[in-house]
Amino acid sequence: MTEILKVEHLKKYFDKKGMFGGKTATVRATDDVSFSLKMGEVLVLAGESGSGKSTIAKLILRSIQPDSGKIFFEGYEIDNKKKNLEKIRMNCQMIHQDPYDSINPRMKIGDIISEPLEIHNVGNKQDRLKRVIEVLQEVKLEPADEIIKKYPHMLSGGQRQRVVLARALSLKPKIIIADEPVSMLDVSIRAEMLELMQDLQKKYNISFIYITHDLATARYFGQRIGVLYMGKIVEIGLINQVLLKPKHPYTQALIDAISEPDPDNLKKEKKIRIKDATDEDVFQGCRFRARCPYVIEKCIEEPDLVEIIDGHYSACHVKLD
Repeated sequence: MTEILKVEHLKKYFDKKGMFGGKTATVRATDDVSFSLKMGEVLVLAGESGSGKSTIAKLILRSIQPDSGKIFFEGYEIDNKKKNLEKIRMNCQMIHQDPYDSINPRMKIGDIISEPLEIHNVGNKQDRLKRVIEVLQEVKLEPADEIIKKYPHMLSGGQRQRVVLARALSLKPKIIIADEPVSMLDVSIRAEMLELMQDLQKKYNISFIYITHDLATARYFGQRIGVLYMGKIVEIGLINQVLLKPKHPYTQALIDAISEPDPDNLKKEKKIRIKDATDEDVFQGCRFRARCPYVIEKCIEEPDLVEIIDGHYSACHVKLD
């Protein structure tokens, strides 16, 4: 498959401010992150809150500036030149986590979906209306000619998230970044939304970056997965390979924490392979060593992300079975 997006050595640090405005600490939100995305591929970026997943999405879309590193789209480097910014922003669209917060409550649904088309001067008013109707039908919001006249408060959370998906599809993007797109939806409609995204992804061969902390939905939707811990990718590979045979202790701990919907396991003691964090300097050596149950002396050195088996990479000094 052809490579559509490449991220090289991406870094973004934020300074934490104290009560009186002074700098108290530096947050390494994204620290030397590299990965690629192939055409028509679904890449999952997984990890707990604060691991850097959403920062990577903002850096790709250039809504925040990286401290260092490069992003390439279809072989062209995305910098701050107007034509390059337009290229990535037209071809790469975002679905946000909160369906209530990501659309303007004062705009009608038709205007919300046509807004990207207007921004990028796509077609005339009639062409745009036709495209809006098309994408509403694609996301199964019908009758479309009635939906376009409604306001967001007249729709449910699941319907609003379909509107967000329709808006992302309106420009016929090559990449969609979906940031926790189902986490705020009722459990009953999560599967519907994931199935819809999967159908559209296959139909139009869209590349997805699916950001989540939920490994169950990740396995359902994704093809490859990168596991992030404190701004670094600690493991990356094919999704079944990584989740069934994890090679990094942090990935193991994430899998241990998945709840099992089996009533027989309610009283069963669940062991998560992770230690309570200590006061060690997490940026000296391996970042996970303060919480790692397998820590060895060599962990004082930062491990490289190395290939364990075909296409499966892990950043760990300990070889896990």
